[in-house]
Amino acid sequence: MTSHMSSLSAVNPAPANPMPVLLPFQLGARQRRFPTWRATLLHGCGIVGLGLVIAGTAHAQSGPGQLSAIGVIIKWFPLLMSGFLFNVLISLLSMALGTVAGLGLGLGAISHNTLLRQVAWGITQFFRNAPWLVLLFFAMFMIPFQFTIFGTTIPFPDWVKAVIGFALPVMANMSEIVRGAVKSLPSGQWEAAESLAFSRRQTMWMIILPQCVKRMIPPWMNLYTLVAMATVQASIVGVTEMLTLIAQVHAAEGGRPDLLAPLYGFAMLCFFIYCYPIELWTRRLERRFHLHQ
Repeated sequence: MTSHMSSLSAVNPAPANPMPVLLPFQLGARQRRFPTWRATLLHGCGIVGLGLVIAGTAHAQSGPGQLSAIGVIIKWFPLLMSGFLFNVLISLLSMALGTVAGLGLGLGAISHNTLLRQVAWGITQFFRNAPWLVLLFFAMFMIPFQFTIFGTTIPFPDWVKAVIGFALPVMANMSEIVRGAVKSLPSGQWEAAESLAFSRRQTMWMIILPQCVKRMIPPWMNLYTLVAMATVQASIVGVTEMLTLIAQVHAAEGGRPDLLAPLYGFAMLCFFIYCYPIELWTRRLERRFHLHQ
């Protein structure tokens, strides 16, 4: 048998260069780590460089005896940053209110009660597919400016109504996030809980929702960045936030055309610096939780 095998090997020798196989492309460890901090640095330098070019152009166009664009921004910096912090406050409150309401709405959308499920589905689809600006106008003009309770008048300021206006689409999108996260879990989780005599409520709160948290966090963070950037729409309905203050600063400086690009570019830079790290953190969580697969 051995001599027969050796004779076959002599007749049909193995090829010296086997056919190459195209392996799937994979980034090395050093390449995977590259975009995290270096890309952030490059993007930040690009944004700062663009701001310097705009400011330099505006400085060249400014007349004698007038402050440059950078000087105007430095002069009004505390006021502009107070407006930006007010945008952040509106976004945080809207996100908190919408998250709580959306969690209940999402649980209603997966309920066994047919009526509750259909009502939750209708509310979700209505507010999810309505323009955010329309909902903001709806909240601003349909909610009274004050309430009288037991003879006590309670004012309802515009910024509170803006919080409610932004919380409505957050509620609808959060409902879809909750429903999608629950539906993404394998049915074996429900079957195993049922075999252990868990009720549906116990299964939901003790088994299903804890596993859904890591699936819901990245889309929830993406939703927050959208809300933070959308808060500038509150300036249209009279809320004194960053863009409203920029318009007031521009008017106080004589309405100079050369200040428009630097002032609004400064607002864009503030929102970029605030939202871009959140986006990077979201990507990191997606890789950590393997949600891209």
